[in-house]
Amino acid sequence: MSDIERKVLRVISNYTAGRRRTPTVDELCIKTGRNRGGIMTVLEVLAKEEYIEWQRSTPDTMAVLEAWERKEPGRW
Repeated sequence: MSDIERKVLRVISNYTAGRRRTPTVDELCIKTGRNRGGIMTVLEVLAKEEYIEWQRSTPDTMAVLEAWERKEPGRW
C-alpha cells in the first residue's frame, strides 16, 4: 500500500469514527492536499483491494471494510 493510500484510508476511518459519517471526496481533498482526480484514483485502488466499498458513480458514498493496512508476509 502506498503512503497516500494509507493516508486516505486512515483519514476515512478516523473521520467516520469522529463524525459518524464518511467524508466526501472534497473533504478528502482538503485533508490530504490532493486534487479530486488523485483522490478518485486512490479510492478506486482501496475499493479494488477491498479496504472500502466505493463506486465511482456515487463518489461520496463509501464504507470502510478494513481500517488498517494488512500485514505483508515477511514484514514486521
